[in-house]
Amino acid sequence: MAGLYFEEFSEGQVFEHALSRTVTETDNVLFTTMTMNPQPLHLDAEFAKTTEFGRPLVNSIFTLGLVIGISVGDTTLGTTVANLGMTDVRFPKPVFHGDTIRVKTTVISARRSKSRSDAGIVEFEHIGLNQRGDTVAICRRAGLMKTRPA
Repeated sequence: MAGLYFEEFSEGQVFEHALSRTVTETDNVLFTTMTMNPQPLHLDAEFAKTTEFGRPLVNSIFTLGLVIGISVGDTTLGTTVANLGMTDVRFPKPVFHGDTIRVKTTVISARRSKSRSDAGIVEFEHIGLNQRGDTVAICRRAGLMKTRPA
């Protein structure tokens, strides 16, 4: 499904995204090393065994990107001008290799842009859940969305 135009969003609208993704060790190692993050909690299985988690954690920034990415097809694919910001990012539970992530998105607000007649601002709340239904990520995201062409 292509993304929606500004006029197609309404406050309280909920998307239960059909896509889900199982996170692999390769995902975690590649993302962590590509972003120059030397944290052994993500890269060193022997170190991770000595932590309260007992195994490597998936990099939280990867988790955030995955959660937002899963939402794109149903919400902003081809209809967004730009992301304006992300706030209130939280990771209530860790993600581990082998966890499968699904996402629920709620439209928090939608308003016309004051500076652009061809756009509006939509605030989304994305919630990432693992296969057990535990919330693993929460984020509010503001997107500058195209209005429907005349």
